[in-house]
Amino acid sequence: MRNDRGLIIKTDCSGIDWQAIADLLKKVGMTYHEPEVHQRAFEASHTTVFIYEESRLVGFGRAISDGEYQAAIYDVAVSPEAQGKGVGKVIIQTILERLPNCNFILYATPGMKDFYRKLGFGLMKTGMALFTNPEAMKKFTV
Repeated sequence: MRNDRGLIIKTDCSGIDWQAIADLLKKVGMTYHEPEVHQRAFEASHTTVFIYEESRLVGFGRAISDGEYQAAIYDVAVSPEAQGKGVGKVIIQTILERLPNCNFILYATPGMKDFYRKLGFGLMKTGMALFTNPEAMKKFTV
C-alpha cells in the first residue's frame, strides 16, 4: 500500500531483507542481533510495519499483543536520511490502527520522549524491567 506521501507501507514479513533490519538498527544506535534473530522476532509479532521509499527500506516497527486490550511496541527505527519526514509517525499510526482497542506501552530510545508525546503517549509512573544483560542496559535504567 502507498500513502499520500508516496511511502510504501508493508505489513507482512515476506521478502524482508533481515540483514537490512539489523544494519539499520545498528546505524541508529539501537540494540541489534543477527538477522535471523530479528526475523524470528518480527515473524512472532502480532503487527509489523516496514516503510519503503521506492525500493529502499527507510523504517520499521513491530508490536506484540494479545490482540484484545494490551500491546507493546518495539524496534521502531527510521534511517537517518528519512528522519523528520513523517516516517516514524506512519509506523506508529499503522500499528495503532491495526490494534484499535489496545492499551500500548513502548520501549523507546533515550531522547525520543518528545516524538512519542506528540503522538499521544505519556510517561508511566511505574515500569520495571529485567534484562538478560543488565550491564549493557544500565543507560536505560534509573
